[in-house]
Amino acid sequence: MTQAASHVPATAAQARDRVSDLLKAHPGPVEAMKLTDALLITSELVTNAHRHTDGLIDFSARVTGNRLTLLVEDASPDHPVTASRHGPGDVGGYGWPMVRQLATSVTIVPTARGGKAISVTLDLM
Repeated sequence: MTQAASHVPATAAQARDRVSDLLKAHPGPVEAMKLTDALLITSELVTNAHRHTDGLIDFSARVTGNRLTLLVEDASPDHPVTASRHGPGDVGGYGWPMVRQLATSVTIVPTARGGKAISVTLDLM
């Protein structure tokens, strides 16, 4: 059974709400930490698209079996980067490594619109 939510959220909070609602409606079990991971990943991806690109173009979330798949498309062809060094007072650069560590898999592909689509899967159990 596949459940899906598709909408271009204006904020990371709207995206988190959609993913939360989707996972709460999922008939199978979702570990509490996996719900937290899913919301953190969602927040990071959408925030980064708003902050570091010309904007979020597409967003979707679907659950198939016990796996959540998030797709975030933005207008920039540039891949996310990890800050190589952090000094006192530096802000940012931690989200992308967190996404990669928490996710089961991450894929980035160029889009026909000239940007990129980031697909993240997360096992829910």
